[in-house]
Amino acid sequence: MTVKICGMREAENIRQVEQAGADWMGFIFYEGSPRFVGELPAYLPRKMQRIGVFVNPSSASLIYNKVQKLRLDGVQLHGNETPELCSLLRTSGLEVIKSFSISCKDDLRQTENYAGRCDCFLFDTPTPGYGGSGLSFDWNILHAYTGQTPFLLSGGIRPESLCRLLAFHHPRWTGIDLNSGFETAPGIKDPQALTQFIRRFRLYNHTSVEH
Repeated sequence: MTVKICGMREAENIRQVEQAGADWMGFIFYEGSPRFVGELPAYLPRKMQRIGVFVNPSSASLIYNKVQKLRLDGVQLHGNETPELCSLLRTSGLEVIKSFSISCKDDLRQTENYAGRCDCFLFDTPTPGYGGSGLSFDWNILHAYTGQTPFLLSGGIRPESLCRLLAFHHPRWTGIDLNSGFETAPGIKDPQALTQFIRRFRLYNHTSVEH
């Protein structure tokens, strides 16, 4: 299972969280977010893949500019980006994650035009704007998802979500996205809470797969 920690910004916190055992670290380039990365952090992770999070970027060149500056391995598109943009970015060698807000089964139809154009989807809780709400959605809706593209679970995951995660099963579920549920302030994560949670998630998830 892939574990992504999103909304990182401060150099020392990045350095600490890098040791928590996750696979991907996300940096948000949406100015409306309290976790917006306005300046290049003095330290960037060396052991994790770097993912840039964008919301309706004005052009692909804006994305490529951030890719070069932060040496990003992938991008997460969190707005109304087109399937064509996803294909373009993926063709350039980037890992492409497309986010979708899910509140009912019909929302899953949004994914159809993106099939084969993204490496994975991210299913999140609907919000009035863009970005994390800290709230979860009904994961049972995802049992209606029959696509072939793997997906990450997002939205309101926190330490007490472990039992619920371990009870969830889907053949295309490939990981989780952690953000505000592990923060002490916007953009500042609790390294100890993340380390403990990720260790337990991997241990129990591996055990359940074996059985």
